[in-house]
Amino acid sequence: MAWPRDDAKLDRVRTLMGEQGLDAIVARAPDNVLYLTNFWGMKGWDAVVFPREGEPTLFCVEASADDAARTAWTSDVQLVDGYLADDPRPPVVRTLELAAALAREHGTVGLELSLGTQASDRMVGEPTTYTKAWFDAFPGAVDATPLLVDARTRKTEQEIERMRLANEIAAAAMDHARGVIRAGMTEAQIAAEWLGFVHGEGTGWGGKVELALGFSLVWAGRGIQTFTATSNLPVVEGEPTLFEIWVCADGYWADHTKNLVVGELTDRYRELEAGLREVYDDAVEFCIPGASLAGLDRRIREGIERIGYPGQPSHPICHGVGARAHEPPYPHQAAGGELQEGTVLAIEPGCYWAGGGGLRVEDNFLITADGAEKLSPFPDGVVQA
Repeated sequence: MAWPRDDAKLDRVRTLMGEQGLDAIVARAPDNVLYLTNFWGMKGWDAVVFPREGEPTLFCVEASADDAARTAWTSDVQLVDGYLADDPRPPVVRTLELAAALAREHGTVGLELSLGTQASDRMVGEPTTYTKAWFDAFPGAVDATPLLVDARTRKTEQEIERMRLANEIAAAAMDHARGVIRAGMTEAQIAAEWLGFVHGEGTGWGGKVELALGFSLVWAGRGIQTFTATSNLPVVEGEPTLFEIWVCADGYWADHTKNLVVGELTDRYRELEAGLREVYDDAVEFCIPGASLAGLDRRIREGIERIGYPGQPSHPICHGVGARAHEPPYPHQAAGGELQEGTVLAIEPGCYWAGGGGLRVEDNFLITADGAEKLSPFPDGVVQA
């Protein structure tokens, strides 16, 4: 879908550039290229030079020319040859040369110097990463990552609409999984049902999504652990099957943890669910504009300790979501910062048992003037199949 240009987003970036004395930003991370141009590339061979004044220039591999013409917000698109008979170098080197030449026309240039992670390109399976040559080509560049983080933390109305679509797809796929899950199915089999629905039904969703992709970790019974891969362990009656799931809809993400149970939940799990829901609901109520990010982390972890799981979980209990599934802010009691209106947070407390088993709950919440608004229509806690 060709979304209309999000001037609220682009004007915010330019305002921050003016405040920080940046004349142009050169971005290559697929999520930042998407953020600044609405073009979601296939291989990470693309880049944008985004000036404080004037039209951005998108450097796009020639094979994606039609995609760029249909979706990009800038009319200045320069095509990069994917193959040249007399030039054996990879296409991204040609992108670099074009971007560096244009950047020299500007004064102070910002680069993604401190980029820790990036969202994948549209192909996803083999993201293209940076080489030293990319950074060497922009001597004197300043770090634009903090500026982009600041801009991306507060979502515009269009961004929220796009994230709602990702949340809707994730929830519908959970409804599908709820209808087909059976005791004895493997984690991988029920994961495939969820993933197949996201890609098959989410692509074209509501006439607004060109491409929907799903990512999952699914664990059943004793397979529930903090970090492990989906396996062929069976779904167990009376014990949760935990879905740690992401949906990417045209570059905007949803990140959830949902739980299904076949049959009646055991008493031990009911007790854990009740305690964890109290911690979760308290955290959601705490999330208003101006709330301390350190206080949010501390509050959740103290609540988890009160229900008998001190020091848990080992994973973060909250993070931002947007053009990446995991992006700032990252609330931590040793850091600072406050919640801002327009931020979307994934809140995800979890408790895990030695030897396997446990529970996590997670959804995405839009921080509004009135508090935290849940974006997914699928219920929290353990849902009976």
